[in-house]
Amino acid sequence: MTKSGRKRLNFAEKYGEVIRSGKKRSTVRLKTRLQPGDIVDIYAGNSYMGTAKIVDIRMKRYGELTEIDARTDGFRDLKELKAALKEHYGYIPQDTFITIIYFSMNRTHQG
Repeated sequence: MTKSGRKRLNFAEKYGEVIRSGKKRSTVRLKTRLQPGDIVDIYAGNSYMGTAKIVDIRMKRYGELTEIDARTDGFRDLKELKAALKEHYGYIPQDTFITIIYFSMNRTHQG
């Protein structure tokens, strides 16, 4: 939790601009404690990006990720998304369940 009392959704610093632009509306995680309806503080590295509402959470197998999943997550294509996931988590077997967290930014911090 943050000082605001809200849960926090953290991203690597390099995703700050794609979050701010609205191109990134989801994130793939191996697990989460977030639930639909949660209001969270979004951070890219140490930079506060604003608040967001968790609008949906879906589980699927890693091997079932699609091009649409990649674009919603702010990537050009599925290959780029999978490369980023490998960078963050290492090798992920195709049958591993992953969680896709869909969010909608409520307020964006410009500083």
